Amino acid sequence: MIIDTNVQPHFRYNAEIRRYLPAAHQLRSIPDVEQQWYQAPGGDYRSDLYGDGYPSSDPDTVRRHLFDEGGAHYAILNPSTRGNIADYLLNSRICAAVNDWLLDKWLEPDGSNRFRGTIRVNPEDPKGAVAEIERLADYPKLVQVGVPMQSREPFGKPVFEPIWEAAAAHGLPVAVHINGGNGVDYPPTFAGHAHTYPGYAAFMPLNYFVHLATLIVEGVFGRHPGLTFVFADGGYDILTPLMWRLDTFWLSMRDQTPWVDRYPSEYLPDHVRFCSSVFDGPTDTVHQQQWMDFSDKSSLVMYGSSYPHWSTTSAAVIADGLSAQQQRKVLWQNASELYGLTVSEGSAL
Repeated sequence: MIIDTNVQPHFRYNAEIRRYLPAAHQLRSIPDVEQQWYQAPGGDYRSDLYGDGYPSSDPDTVRRHLFDEGGAHYAILNPSTRGNIADYLLNSRICAAVNDWLLDKWLEPDGSNRFRGTIRVNPEDPKGAVAEIERLADYPKLVQVGVPMQSREPFGKPVFEPIWEAAAAHGLPVAVHINGGNGVDYPPTFAGHAHTYPGYAAFMPLNYFVHLATLIVEGVFGRHPGLTFVFADGGYDILTPLMWRLDTFWLSMRDQTPWVDRYPSEYLPDHVRFCSSVFDGPTDTVHQQQWMDFSDKSSLVMYGSSYPHWSTTSAAVIADGLSAQQQRKVLWQNASELYGLTVSEGSAL
């Protein structure tokens, strides 16, 4: 049983997005999908997936790779937009265009009923983001709200809370993903820019902890008990020591955060999920089960292939070394519960 929670569909070519933009924005300058400052050696996507268009741009090909060959029952589609563009109104229109394209090309024609989608919103336009959630929240195949990892401020700040409130009101998790294309480039590390791709790739996913810590400490999770954040780029291998540190400082300074009524780590089960990453955790599978037991990671992690990224990972690789119970949780059960996908052991589509 497999649910793939991290799949990035693409337009066939960069200019295709213009068909879904309002007339007033169709001639605007928009970054290309691959306009990024850090390029992976050999390219961002699997070399064998290039054809007439971008990798992961043909729904039939993606179905074959994920469902027929990969064994997945469902796939959660989380498309990139075009970065954090300085013109926030244009960025919001791009998000809406991506959403309309996802419905038009992927979700509505999907007779297999195995694709689920993401409502991409621009967090720098809270009013527009809430309006976009309200516009699309009733589509049953749209199962989460998507925002970029890159941000000018941590997501626990009050300016963003109307977005999280709207997501929680509709029962939609919020997926945080490193975004493709850059209109304005925010530093990928806490201390600024790395010079190399390894530095970027190692540190960029760890920005999730800044968002996570402020969501807890600023009281967002306390005020919205139904709110769940999904961090889609891994980094959960260092979750335990970071949460230990946050617990320690909270315990020492509780007078500054009286609204945080329990240890920060105790918010994880109800409010936090991660998509798996091949780079996270011990390389020696002998220690895999014990490592997943720290912070009860097996209840927090959901399998995500990162298709069509160059580091696309099979479910077998992620499951290697896990106990049967851990495999069940990571490969499908956690995702089934979060997204309301009715899959159970022994069932077939």
